[in-house]
Amino acid sequence: MAKRGGFPGGMGGFGGMNINNLMKEAKKMQADIEKSQAELATKEFDASAGGGAINVKVSGEKIIKEIKIKPEAVDPDDVEMLEDLILTCVNEALRKVDSAQNAEFGKFKGLGF
Repeated sequence: MAKRGGFPGGMGGFGGMNINNLMKEAKKMQADIEKSQAELATKEFDASAGGGAINVKVSGEKIIKEIKIKPEAVDPDDVEMLEDLILTCVNEALRKVDSAQNAEFGKFKGLGF
């Protein structure tokens, strides 16, 4: 007669892994994620636009740390171009942060983190 109730495999379908080992692995993974987040936060990402006329530096936390504008990029008759260069540069720096985050945390995808 078939056994009724319970889970196949004995330990809740965890492939025989005991719940304590599963909890240890989850805690280790959480610590790894926190460490990765802290390391990424200390990094800085640079971008430039307009052939180096505009330079932006952002932190791994997406905080703008520095904007440098070369004097020759400032044309009072074309402020719109300067604004576009700054936007392009800031967005590129932020894209670099996103790319680094995806590379760092990609290993945790599919694991619920």
